[in-house]
Amino acid sequence: MTSTELNLIAPWDSPLPPVPEGDVLSESQWSTLLAIADTAIPAIEASSAYSNDKLSVQPFEYARAVQEIQRAIPKDAPPDAVQRYLAEKASAVPRFKELIQRQFGHYMREDALRVSTRAGCLLLTGYSTSLHLQPVNIRQQILQGWSQSYLPPLRQLAKALPSLCVAMYIKESATINPVLGFPRAPVHGKPGEDFDYSFLQLPPGDGQEVIETDVVIVGSGCGGAVCAKNLAEAGHRVIVADRAYHFPAKHLPMSVTDAGIHLFHNGGIDVSDDNSVSFMAGQAWGGGGTINWSASLQTPALVRQEWASEGLSFFNSTEFQNCLDRVCLRMGVSTDHIEHNENNRVMLEGARRLGFSVKVVPQNTGGNKHYCGYCTLGCGAAEKQGPVVSWLPDAANAGATFMEGFEADIIVFKGVKGKKTAVGVEGTWTSRDEMGGVGGSNRTKRKVLIKAKRVIVSCGTLNSPLLLLRSGLTNPQIGRNLHVHPATGVFATFPQRINPWEGAILTAVCEEFSNLDARGHGAKVNAMTMLPSWVLPFQPWRGGLEFKVLASKMSRMCGHLAVVRDRDTGRIYPDLVDGRRCRIAYTPSAFDRRHALECLQGMCKIMYVMGAEEIWLTKTDVEPFTRRTSDANGPEEEGINEPAFQAWLREVESKGMDQPATTWGSAHQMGTCRMSRAEKKGVVDPQGKVWGTEGLYVADASVFPSASGVNPMVTNMAISDMISRGVARGLRVEEGWEERARL
Repeated sequence: MTSTELNLIAPWDSPLPPVPEGDVLSESQWSTLLAIADTAIPAIEASSAYSNDKLSVQPFEYARAVQEIQRAIPKDAPPDAVQRYLAEKASAVPRFKELIQRQFGHYMREDALRVSTRAGCLLLTGYSTSLHLQPVNIRQQILQGWSQSYLPPLRQLAKALPSLCVAMYIKESATINPVLGFPRAPVHGKPGEDFDYSFLQLPPGDGQEVIETDVVIVGSGCGGAVCAKNLAEAGHRVIVADRAYHFPAKHLPMSVTDAGIHLFHNGGIDVSDDNSVSFMAGQAWGGGGTINWSASLQTPALVRQEWASEGLSFFNSTEFQNCLDRVCLRMGVSTDHIEHNENNRVMLEGARRLGFSVKVVPQNTGGNKHYCGYCTLGCGAAEKQGPVVSWLPDAANAGATFMEGFEADIIVFKGVKGKKTAVGVEGTWTSRDEMGGVGGSNRTKRKVLIKAKRVIVSCGTLNSPLLLLRSGLTNPQIGRNLHVHPATGVFATFPQRINPWEGAILTAVCEEFSNLDARGHGAKVNAMTMLPSWVLPFQPWRGGLEFKVLASKMSRMCGHLAVVRDRDTGRIYPDLVDGRRCRIAYTPSAFDRRHALECLQGMCKIMYVMGAEEIWLTKTDVEPFTRRTSDANGPEEEGINEPAFQAWLREVESKGMDQPATTWGSAHQMGTCRMSRAEKKGVVDPQGKVWGTEGLYVADASVFPSASGVNPMVTNMAISDMISRGVARGLRVEEGWEERARL
């Protein structure tokens, strides 16, 4: 246990924008959805009589659940904590309906609520009575029946709807955190001081505001921030414009509710068209670097060779290595001050016992010990050296100007010497409210044109291609070649209390399964953030009581991810209705699923040799493995050869990774503006310039030629370092600096 100072100061609140206006659901749809929510997370009573309000269970089942929950509950919990927890249903949680309203206002799938009609109820539930009029026990049987249906859409509903409801419930429940002993803010470390930013402000007005600069960078994330520093330090006028707003360290880590809206793309909920994969991407000042887990891995040799073999020799050059080293040096990347939490220690020691290849993951913490498990909600200690703490302050100190709240509409082109040349960006700027936040209604909106000699698009893999398409570019490669590192998990409970949300998130990686095809495709084992709001929505839902018992075990839980370097791809395209919203066509291929399956089996072995009591996957078609009571205190002499464990592994293998039983997530998106040697194979050339244009560049993870195979931050920064230095050289030549220097 670390000895760093106890954090006694709660982060500041970050008020949310107004709830979307209008009714996103009809009255009958609300009734249906809330009925499903109160089935997924029900109030529970010991009774043999069915109720429309509570899940009825036999007295012995209720007593057993109470005993199991009390086993994990902290000693200082209120005496009635367990009873209040079991009595709480989702719809009774304050703001639950508001959260649903927000999420559906952002991203609503009409087919998710077909059961709102009488005919739909008869078809999908087997009952003509509307779902919300059924007793909770009958509703539970219906949801459980969907999970076993031969119809994939029903199996998908059985997984997606409880997951959505759990995600909303966890954010605002008053009873679950006391049961878990989960604190609002990290108990290790102390609040930090960060850079005092200044942002462009515009007066109210009806006309278009015109601003001139040398370089406009759309996006403040890992790519854009590196570009801003390099170009500003090279003496050029730079404006960084981002749709997000900056929240100082005193607001961090945010609450889960606030972070979803302020820090994550699309309110924290993006899913593929077929609902097979959930996507998490940053939409914060500082981009993904504000909410990532500090892992700072350089591009692997096999990946560099693959990219170089496609005519991109830079990736095998000393110059690229210099870029990698330069960005790591600026962020203080090292392994020197790491203190592993229990989740990472289980991986390190379990892999060692099995002879698996495992290593420590360097951290971008500026040479400091950083024992915080909340950084995916923003780093309140200001120790994680993401763009907000490092690159953007450097840019500001060199004269760069920043604009928050800027929604880029189109890139402006002009014909120059017969070439399509980018000369600026048009968009809409929205001010903060009169209190300096974004929750008020009194906010100024202005149309803005930022004229520039160079335009750098750094909106991220999900949005950079959409900006190019909105701007009239027609290259068919735009939005294609999407790689996502699809990930799926293994979880386990242990006899002792772990508090897995404490400590650095990702400090170890197992590479035993990372090259299963001898071409660099496979899966790595990563530890993951163990905040309840990130873990519990992705757990297989098997019933209301089962969920509450499982959730109560989080203080004794470890969780690891199989993160696949995907060979096969998807695409990004604009929503056909509004033309702006990001739609994602991606399904993990059979090739990539096989690699995940082999890795998952190895992950289960790691948990087993470390003495796990229960082990399970984020799959609905495989029951958890429960260790024999006599072996629960540690691994027996047979180790992983124990017959019952081997039989369970064979079942895991036989079930495979088919949809929709398997839950997949992605936090790494790459490739939708692919770098290529030839225009017909990509979107940008080897210098990052968009094919068929002049003055227009892309600098973010969307330019990756294929999946990086590691957390993409360092690779993204190194490529952006190269691109921006090239842009600076081009401007010097254009402006005659080099000629004047020779004179």
